[in-house]
This record gives sequence, structure tokens and C-alpha cells, in this order.
Amino acid sequence: MKGAMAALQLCLYILAVKVAFGKVCTSEQFTETGECYSMCAAGTGLAKSYGQEDTKCQPCQDGVSFSDSESLLACRLCARCPFGIPELARCMPTQDTQCDCGERFFLWRDGNSTSGLCAACSMCGHGSGVARACGLLGNTVCERCKPGTYSKERSDRKPCVPCSRCSDDEVEIRPCQPDSDTVCMVKDLNILSHPSGSDGPREYPRWPTLNEETENRSSPAPGSESPRLTPQDQGGNNNNNILVYVSVLAAVVLGLLLYVAYKCWKSCQQKQALVKARIGELNNVGEGEKLHSDSGVFLDSHSLQESQPSKGSKRDSKQDTRLYVNLPPHRKDEVEGLLAEGDNRSWRQLAAALGYEQDRVDVFGRGQDPIHTLLTDWAQQEGSTLGLLCSALARIERPDIISALTAPSQGVSVV
Repeated sequence: MKGAMAALQLCLYILAVKVAFGKVCTSEQFTETGECYSMCAAGTGLAKSYGQEDTKCQPCQDGVSFSDSESLLACRLCARCPFGIPELARCMPTQDTQCDCGERFFLWRDGNSTSGLCAACSMCGHGSGVARACGLLGNTVCERCKPGTYSKERSDRKPCVPCSRCSDDEVEIRPCQPDSDTVCMVKDLNILSHPSGSDGPREYPRWPTLNEETENRSSPAPGSESPRLTPQDQGGNNNNNILVYVSVLAAVVLGLLLYVAYKCWKSCQQKQALVKARIGELNNVGEGEKLHSDSGVFLDSHSLQESQPSKGSKRDSKQDTRLYVNLPPHRKDEVEGLLAEGDNRSWRQLAAALGYEQDRVDVFGRGQDPIHTLLTDWAQQEGSTLGLLCSALARIERPDIISALTAPSQGVSVV
């Protein structure tokens, strides 16, 4: 027992001496004799578990393993970019593989696994700023805002910003917090306070009148009397200011209500137009089934929807209100096959004609079946009719696909 106490005292003594001389143990791990374990530098990793002796490091293998910082860990295996994601930089002893995951995405790895995924960057919350932006080096690194700085919004790019300072004619009513800036107020507002030398009730703040200011600046001779306003006259200016503030506030509230009412009316108009289009489509289907109900012939509803707008080409494809999502699967496969037969620009030109941004088109292009992904995503949008699709196909000069969309299908079968 005495030996253990003596060894402990020796360790504490050695630690105190190193701290006194400015040698702080970076690894915060010590041997039984009080020696600090050495950290393995970047590009090297721990060769074996440290014990009584100091750490032993070994260099990482180029293209196989890496270590991008000082640590007491072994070299990590290099990652592989996901399928379809290009590699920007190969793995080196001091750097992991860098993959082009795109803006606001980074290469995520599950522990020491070599397979990675492109994941969305994390956001720093209120009161925290970005210490390292998300990108090729990994996910966003956040830090709590230090005293004198703040961050009041969620972001994956912005760091903490310096707090504001009150000017000489302002008073600080709330200090700067990690999630909010300093709050200042003009000193002339006269916050509620006790009059000097009086224990009476608090006086409410009051703006000085013009006569009072004139009287304070120029002291009249004794005996001369200057007219003073009554309390009712003094409160008149305050009442006028209050009326102005209330009027402005009422105008702002009324404007907001009108804006909300306009947006609701616009949304209802769009919904009613879509409902009318669908009702007309259902009515056409019902009339076709009624015509063939007494003749012993069964007509498929999907075939009727396809055959009606294409009779003799009298009906313009732009007026076709049928939804693309209601097409039968074989017709969708035929459209996707025709788009795939052209060069790789055909589906990209169609995406641009349908109103997609270039960044969204690039995301589709990274998948295994971009054509199916594009049409499926567009079909989920409101108002994705065949007329709009035919108009887009006409702009990219693909009449073959328009003919396939408007051609009648063999949907009649004798009962």
C-alpha cells in the first residue's frame, strides 16, 4: 500500500514539474512512470496498443490507409467513391479519397468502412457558428459562439459574427448572447424611474413640449411670466403620435390580410381548374363505356383515354388534359425507350424544356436510370398533363415520341 502511494506521489510530482515548465501532455495519457505518450503525426498511425512503454507509430500506406491529424489511433483505410460519383483526388497517407458529391454534400463513412455515401451537410443551430465548412474534408464542423460573438440563424456556411456595441447616446438593455445580438435603446426615451429626491410613485415617460424646451434653454428674468400649457395640452402631442402609430400598424395588418386572401384565392383557382380538367376526363371515359355497353364489347378505360384525343389529329396535343401518371405502364416504357435511343442530350433537353434547373438535371444524371427518374419526378407535379409533355417534346424536335403518346392502343376485346 505504501509503495502504491509513493508511486502515485511520484507521478503527480513529475506531472506538476512538466506543467510548471510549460510541457503539457497533448495526448493526456501517461505511462506508469509518469511519461507522456507521444502522439502519432499526420500520415502515421499507432503500430500497437500502448502500455508501459511509449507509443510506436508506423507510416500509412499510400493509396491504402491514411491519417489526417495527430492521434493515438491506427491508420484508417481509404474510402471508395460511391457508384457514379467521380473521384477528385486519390487517397494519400495524409488525406482520404476526395469524391465529387456536389454542393452541400459530403462523403460519409460508417466507422472504418471503405464504402462511403454522399450525405447532406449538417446545419449549425442557433448560438453556434461554422468552424469548418462542409465539403471535401468532411461534414460541417460547428463551434459554440465565444463571448463577444453570436449567431441567430441555422446555417452550414456562416460563422459566428461579432456582437454590436451601443453608441454613446444609447444604453444597453440586454447584453449579447450566443444566439442574439446586443439590444440597445436611446437614452432620451426616459425609462420609468423615481424622480431624484422623491419617494413618491414612478412617473411615466413624457416627451418635453416646445415651450418647456425653450424655457429650459433661456431662463427668463425674475418676475416675468411665460405661458405654460395645461396637462391636457401637453398630452395632445402624445395622443397624436399614438394615433399615427396605430394607423400605420392597421395599414400593415390590412396589407398582410389582403396578401393572404389573394394567395388563397389564387390557390383555389388553380385547384378548381385541375378539378374541372379531371372531371372532363372522367366524363369522356364514361361516355365511351356507355356507347359500348349494349354492343357486347368491353373497352378498356385507359385505351379510351388514349384513343379519343388522337382521332384524325384534329385535336391539338397542347389541349390534352390527361395526366401522364395515368398512362399504362407499357406506354411509359415506350416513351422512355424512345428517349434512350437518342443521344444522351435528349432527356437533358426535355428536362430543360419542362423547366428543370441544371443542378437538378445533374443530380438525375448521377443515377442509374435518369430518364425514368426525370419522368417519374415530373409526373408527381401538379398539372403534369400530356399536352404539356407534347409541347416540350415539340420544342426539342421529337415528333416520334409525340406520335407514340397520341397513338391509339389496342384495348378492345370481345366478350
